[in-house]
Amino acid sequence: MFIEMEVETVVIGGGPVSSLIVLQPTQQNEDEPLNLPIRIGSVEATAISMGVNPDASARPMTHDLLKSVIESLGSHLRSVLITDVSGTTFYAQLDLINAGGHEVRVDCRPSDAIALAVRCNVPTFAERAVLRTAAMPDFGAIEDQEHNQEMQDFHEFVEGLTPDDFNVTDGGDNTPQK
Repeated sequence: MFIEMEVETVVIGGGPVSSLIVLQPTQQNEDEPLNLPIRIGSVEATAISMGVNPDASARPMTHDLLKSVIESLGSHLRSVLITDVSGTTFYAQLDLINAGGHEVRVDCRPSDAIALAVRCNVPTFAERAVLRTAAMPDFGAIEDQEHNQEMQDFHEFVEGLTPDDFNVTDGGDNTPQK
């Protein structure tokens, strides 16, 4: 089963620092918020970033060329699929519809698939097994859930207060100290 994902973050590293793309489900599961980090090269990260934030004046890049070739052949990209992971290597496929209306799957790197998906404005899907294997918790969503629970608990506490809860009966002098 595939889960629809979207680009949450692109980190462009340099030198010894790896680049990274983080995908998140388009519909968060409150019980299990997950992000899918995929380590990629800095050139690929730049290509994805340029697809997410296109510069109309820029010359076409490799993924723009691939999009043009697909369209020129009467085909179109329907979606991209993150199909498998082995260790730190992810596998993907382009889900194309050719000029004759037939589905064609082409193996590719996830970074190339995502760079093309953002240019063609098509969905990216990840196999559920890939998420079970390689996803990490969305710590921001977990913090939000914890904060919301704390606020709900505090609200219930305040709602349960009565005027008697504010009476001081310890027998002490409640005058402020100087």
